[in-house]
Amino acid sequence: MADLFAVAGAKISIGPAMTLPSTDLTLSNFTGVTWTDIDGWSNCGPLGDNAALITTALINRGRDVKQKGTKNAPSMDNVFAVNSTDVGQLALIAAALTKNNYPFRIIWADVPAVVTATVTMTIASPGVVSWTAHGLQAGDAFKFSTTGALPTGVTAGTTYYVLATGLTADAFQFAATAGGAAIVTSGTQSGVHTGTTVPSGTTNYFAGLVMNASQAGGDANTVRNLNSTIEINTNIITVPAAQ
Repeated sequence: MADLFAVAGAKISIGPAMTLPSTDLTLSNFTGVTWTDIDGWSNCGPLGDNAALITTALINRGRDVKQKGTKNAPSMDNVFAVNSTDVGQLALIAAALTKNNYPFRIIWADVPAVVTATVTMTIASPGVVSWTAHGLQAGDAFKFSTTGALPTGVTAGTTYYVLATGLTADAFQFAATAGGAAIVTSGTQSGVHTGTTVPSGTTNYFAGLVMNASQAGGDANTVRNLNSTIEINTNIITVPAAQ
């Protein structure tokens, strides 16, 4: 049985207002967005499209024929414990005062375990990392450490990304950004190099209208809450958890 993952540990972020295209969003629509985490998230509303039902009663068949119509995402009712100085909550409150659409990102807490291994690297254009049975995919992130010196062009502790070009079960090229230009290595190197994955959880991207950001009280032994409904106005992009 696959692992089950709790909602606890998930993070939601908001970006600046955006203009929606007439077609479904892609990851490129979220490139360059400056994300602001929203603190105090205590209840997560639903995500996902619901299709309208078209029902046609056919006389000759004596049966209603059903079809799927347009898609409509649900109202995402979220609750936050009030933090009056949190920039994310302030951004959410400001968004509720406008009629604009805003991008949102949710990173879930299903992060895979970190993997480390001894690796070697060529001095070449581009440089190639040899990592036996690495199990990585294009776009996966990792870092280097070393007991000596890495080749020129590579810095210990910097996050790099696996490239699709030249990717095999035991080797890969890498870049400073996901899908970017392959790193060229030069100079000399020494010591033992170690590769360490930088795993990430499943991530959802979407845009929507912030319908409200209203405070709610309660009895003496409750915290003040900020209730905010996001009317999801686009498709929801899901990026699977990465090693």
